[in-house]
Amino acid sequence: MSNPNVVLHIKNYGDIKLELYPDKAPETVANFVKLVNEGFYSGLIFHRVIRGFMIQGGGMDDGFNQKPAKSIKGEFRSNGFAGNDIHHAKGVISMARTQVKNSASSQFFIMHAEAGYLDGEYAAFGAVTEGIEVVDAIAATKTRSVGWYDDVPVEPIVIESAEVIA
Repeated sequence: MSNPNVVLHIKNYGDIKLELYPDKAPETVANFVKLVNEGFYSGLIFHRVIRGFMIQGGGMDDGFNQKPAKSIKGEFRSNGFAGNDIHHAKGVISMARTQVKNSASSQFFIMHAEAGYLDGEYAAFGAVTEGIEVVDAIAATKTRSVGWYDDVPVEPIVIESAEVIA
């Protein structure tokens, strides 16, 4: 059985195609695919963009209203999950979380550069297979501070839709 693939359609930027790795993070992949199939990500934004690090989205609309989603267990080494050895290299997708290890829900980040110190601390669950130039373009956008959020794109970067394609 092949790994699931998801396409994120980003308004004014293009598509990011992801291959997901359920053998490395099964609950994380199942949760992400479920949210994609429910249309959860449509209209949400990338609200943190840090060039040379990552782009983060999947939890807020352009008014910074958080869209609630159920938390899942963090599938990474420091949380007692030994099976996830994905390295946080450029193009890897991983779940965002708070300092609470089981707080990931819908927000994700796509690496713009290598950050090995995240290995074993965050649940990586796939990688970009097409559209890394879209990640680069998003990472190059101008940012500003909004409230307690730093690195917010000046112009909203909207996920128009997401779909499972295989």
